[in-house]
Amino acid sequence: MMKILYISISGNTRSFVKRLVDYADTQYDVQIEVQEIHENSSFEDETEPFFTFVPTYLDGGNGVDNGDTEILTETMREYLDYHGNYRYCLGVVGSGNKNFNHQYCLTAKQYAEKFGFPFLADYELRGTQEDIERVYRILVDTAKD
Repeated sequence: MMKILYISISGNTRSFVKRLVDYADTQYDVQIEVQEIHENSSFEDETEPFFTFVPTYLDGGNGVDNGDTEILTETMREYLDYHGNYRYCLGVVGSGNKNFNHQYCLTAKQYAEKFGFPFLADYELRGTQEDIERVYRILVDTAKD
């Protein structure tokens, strides 16, 4: 059983995760448990491995010398911090808009650095079918290790 925790602000991450779950089920008969984290979530102690999916929302700037402050997705960071939940995270998948250059997927990269788990993959906006298949393979390979 694979588990994904995600946060979705505009619906892009929710759409990607739903399509990933459908793909795993129809192509491989693999069930993926998903949990959306949002500002009204009650925090729980995680006891099993999971993956984190997070979009990128930053406070202006260019992501290099400014504009690297996370906004809107802080609840996910707080959830990972809660009672050391991050210890069970096998890795993070980030999304964003490539038009934002250095800021593309910066939130996921910051999580990987802060919590010490790997940055596994990225996709742009809602992702393509190729992204779904690529990310699924990465999750399966990572979960095996």
